[in-house]
This record gives sequence, C-alpha cells and structure tokens, in this order.
Amino acid sequence: MKILVLSDSHGSRGFARRCIEALEPDAIIHLGDYYDDGEVLREEYPQIPMYQVPGNCDRYRCNPDLPEILIQSVSGVTLYVTHGHRHRVKTHLGALLRDARACGADAVLYGHTHQADCRQEPDGLWILNPGSCGCYGGSVGILRIRDGMILDCRILRERDLRNL
Repeated sequence: MKILVLSDSHGSRGFARRCIEALEPDAIIHLGDYYDDGEVLREEYPQIPMYQVPGNCDRYRCNPDLPEILIQSVSGVTLYVTHGHRHRVKTHLGALLRDARACGADAVLYGHTHQADCRQEPDGLWILNPGSCGCYGGSVGILRIRDGMILDCRILRERDLRNL
C-alpha cells in the first residue's frame, strides 16, 4: 500500500494533484492547514480513501468539532495523525513522540513546520512530516506499507516528480 501524505497546502492544490496523478496512491492523508483542500481532493478522487485533520489555520474555516488528532489503523499499521501545532512541534518533538508512543503508534505524521522530515527512531517509531505541498514549498511524503509493516517513508519534492 502506498499512502500519499500532504500538509500545509494553504489553498494551493496543483502539486498535490500532480502527485496523485503520478503516484496513484492507495490512500491520502492531509495534515491540515486548509482542510478544505483535502475536501476538494476527496471530491476529485472519490476512489481514494482520504484521512485528514485540521490545522491551526483551519480553526475558523471548518467545523470546530473535528478531531485534531486521529489515531488510524491503515493496512495493519497504527498511524498517529495530527497537524502538530498543539504539540508545539516548531519548538520540539518531545510531546508529539510521547503521545504517539503512548497510543502504540507505528508512525507519527505531522505538519505545521513546513520542513520535511522522514526518519525512523531507534525504537522503531517512524516520523514523517511531509513539509508543505502548497505555496510554502513543494514536498509531500510517501509511506509504503505491506503485511502490516512500514517498509519505508520518503519525501518527494517537485523536482523528483519530473523524474517519475
């Protein structure tokens, strides 16, 4: 299974669409900051399951009752999905990683910083921040899962998309 992870689209959906067309993901996760962009993509690609959470720029844009943290099982893997602003990820990842580990997550997916990051901790926890797929960057994350295990994660940038 291939999961496309998006964050911080901020009203710019062009790169996300190009990634969806090129990669043909099995699922999409949008980590907020313009939750509405995720809704538009859901309508444009109804055959692809979409999971999403709102970000700090969404508090006035969408339903305030939407959960800011989603603990989602996908293909036998537990994902801790959040935008990251409530965990103060621009300062440190300590609270985010603590909460992800406490719920038994295999991977923690977050945004907010606009800085792409993809790595595995010594205890096996995967960390993925896709950066910004919108006007602040041009990067997305790809998470590959098989048989209930994360095979790898990687960052795909605009320039990489041209080489696919």
